[in-house]
Amino acid sequence: MIHVYTGNGKGKTTAALGLCLRAIGAGMRVYIMQFMKSLAYSEQAVLKSFGTHLVNLHTTGKPFFVAPEGTMSEAEREKWGDDVEVFPAGKPPAEYVALLSRGLSEVTQSMTAGNYHMIILDEINVALHFGLISRHQMETLLACLPKDVEIICTGRYAPDWLIEQADLVTEMTEVKHYYTRGIEARRGIEN
Repeated sequence: MIHVYTGNGKGKTTAALGLCLRAIGAGMRVYIMQFMKSLAYSEQAVLKSFGTHLVNLHTTGKPFFVAPEGTMSEAEREKWGDDVEVFPAGKPPAEYVALLSRGLSEVTQSMTAGNYHMIILDEINVALHFGLISRHQMETLLACLPKDVEIICTGRYAPDWLIEQADLVTEMTEVKHYYTRGIEARRGIEN
């Protein structure tokens, strides 16, 4: 089955990691690729502690964020400072595209080797939306999906074609969030 967790609300990665926990509790092996993330998030330490015989965690990102022009306000851009690379829409940095493409190739190889019951593609929807991964690349991966493997796609901006193809789609809707009061991401809650 293909799962998609999308929307502007909090909880997309959290839902995927909840499925991961449930899967390993059932004796399943899980492969996680976190796109556009480096090893800077609290959940990564615990995922690595399970050992690669249960959870195989990879990241394909840099310690900075990328965003197309027009997707961030000037205040947001100033807040991120040197930690964000803004690129012209439709022209993402070639080095970042290559990095994420290599990550997707790793996923495809691991998925088709038959060693995993669940594949989590964290933030793949954003990578697709920003043009860092192409629709063709993603459809090629999905065409190779073994029938006994669950694939979980997270991130805002899930494309309509992926939503149409998915077996389960959940949209997280933000009703209220404390970041509107200026509260930054908190360790153990958002990162």
